[in-house]
Amino acid sequence: MTTSLPEPDPRPLAARAPRRHSLSVLMICRDEADRIEAALRSVAGWADQILVLDSGSRDGTVDIARRYSSEVYQTDWPGFGPQRQRALRLCRGDYVLTVDADEEVTPQLRAEIDAELSAQTPRCAVYLIRWQPIFMGRPLRFGRFQAPQLRLFRRQGAEYPQAQVHEKLRRPPGAVGVLRGRLRHDSFRDYRHVVDKHTQYAWLLAQEKHARGERASLEFALLRGLGEFLMQYLLRGALLDGRRGLLMSAIQAQYAFHKYAALWSLRASGAAPRAEFMPDKRQRRETATPDAPP
Repeated sequence: MTTSLPEPDPRPLAARAPRRHSLSVLMICRDEADRIEAALRSVAGWADQILVLDSGSRDGTVDIARRYSSEVYQTDWPGFGPQRQRALRLCRGDYVLTVDADEEVTPQLRAEIDAELSAQTPRCAVYLIRWQPIFMGRPLRFGRFQAPQLRLFRRQGAEYPQAQVHEKLRRPPGAVGVLRGRLRHDSFRDYRHVVDKHTQYAWLLAQEKHARGERASLEFALLRGLGEFLMQYLLRGALLDGRRGLLMSAIQAQYAFHKYAALWSLRASGAAPRAEFMPDKRQRRETATPDAPP
């Protein structure tokens, strides 16, 4: 694996008909051989550029990606924000669509994006897209995963911060729209995967909060966990998704508890903040969407 990446290609990218504005698909990945092909297949022959940045896969992910794109690169892992910014620098499209290896662009979303980018001047600089979440083999209709995510944006003026997780795009200036088409999102392979993923993200977020000087108590962690469960299960209607909604609400509550319990543990143990989690000092612009759920 190499940590060097090519310089951005200055040549303009021609847009496929019927679009007037070219489109790059940006994907970062690692060890996703069991599902990346469906994600790539959903944009192959449609996007003007597919840019895949891999961070050391050992399971054939890179070989699969190279069937669909000539722009597949391998590098190290500096965190979610820095990695997406590396990939963004190599995108050449007028607009960029971020797609993860556990997602698929539905035909309805492709058609809607084509319509937006076929205009002489697109209506918006940024578009929010909702997930079509799949959990334990079936769709979820309610809960946190219904929140729209900032996924399609004009490349010029966009930038990712140095955040280790839940990176918020510093969006280009202009209007914000919400698309009706959805990204199919089958994020969790099994129960162990969802618990491991949430635990990893909670630890990363706790370290970011610790580096910013934030504090938490165990009592606060318990209250946040309970509050998150009530928010998801009752206020956001996850109870209407039956047992899957109940389980996901409990998982989200556990995730909230872990974030603040981990933050308490860092302070209680006297751990020094790690350099990679120190706040980004550059001027921040507000984004149009809240933290994406993991």
